[in-house]
Amino acid sequence: MQNIEKIYDYAPTEERFMDAVVDGLSQEQKQLPCKFFYDAEGSKLFDAICELDEYYPTRTELALLESHSGEIAELIGPGAELIEFGCGSLQKIRVLLSAVKDPAAFVPIDISREHLVQSAKDLAEEFPALTLRPVVADYTQPLDLPTMESVPKRVGFFPGSTIGNFTRPEAVRFLKVVADIVGRGGELLIGVDLKKDEATLNAAYNDQEGVTAAFNLNILERINRELGGDFDVDAFRHHAFYTKERGRIEMHIESLKDQTVRINGSSFDFEPGETIHTENSHKYGVEEFLIYAGEAGFDPVQTWTDPNNLFSIHYLRVC
Repeated sequence: MQNIEKIYDYAPTEERFMDAVVDGLSQEQKQLPCKFFYDAEGSKLFDAICELDEYYPTRTELALLESHSGEIAELIGPGAELIEFGCGSLQKIRVLLSAVKDPAAFVPIDISREHLVQSAKDLAEEFPALTLRPVVADYTQPLDLPTMESVPKRVGFFPGSTIGNFTRPEAVRFLKVVADIVGRGGELLIGVDLKKDEATLNAAYNDQEGVTAAFNLNILERINRELGGDFDVDAFRHHAFYTKERGRIEMHIESLKDQTVRINGSSFDFEPGETIHTENSHKYGVEEFLIYAGEAGFDPVQTWTDPNNLFSIHYLRVC
């Protein structure tokens, strides 16, 4: 595609994946970083999750973006460089790109190279006048993105309430990374899931079709495929629950029996009921989130919520 400038590839190596797995499974509470969910298969499964009846965040956020796209486009203004962190299938950015006037470029960042390249190609066909600069990278780490001349500002886009995957201190650190990338006067449009009744939350992460379970367990399949692991995936189950005191959904993979797993010379013992903690999804109150954003150097500009107070979108500016 002529409008895809080039693919910038800073993806984590197999060695870094191995180190993270061995380190995580060696902890007293075994854990695996949720960023490694997103190989090609995991990315497809997450796209399927977003279509589920129980999973309200995607459709609610999309409706908010569509309802307020004109206001958002006016805030962004003409000629801005848009940067999406953890872009996935690029579904939501289409709403912004259809509304924003003459964006200078779009920089989608994702850890899954195969999924990113295909999504970027599809977007390039739909927006042939748009310059795309895809970046394969772990977006949670500081990035030295290629710069463009004569761009009035950079605007980050972080939808899906992915900010909830971080603990509160981690969220502030990540927002500081974003603030450094967009620079003084730069802005961020971010989706944040709101606190709500436990039944709605638990249903969203335990769908009846088992898609979330397959997504969670796929990380074990990935370890088997890429690192030579011998997980018996059928001997584990998906387990997700809301903890009110921590304000978050926790996702775990639970062992169903006594077993030993081997990965490239390392072995890990599991007891029945022992879990691997794979993901958190923190929920916020509107004012609560803005306090954390302020700690990271952002001033609030505008906040939108849906009529049922399920989800919020915040427009922030680096102060």
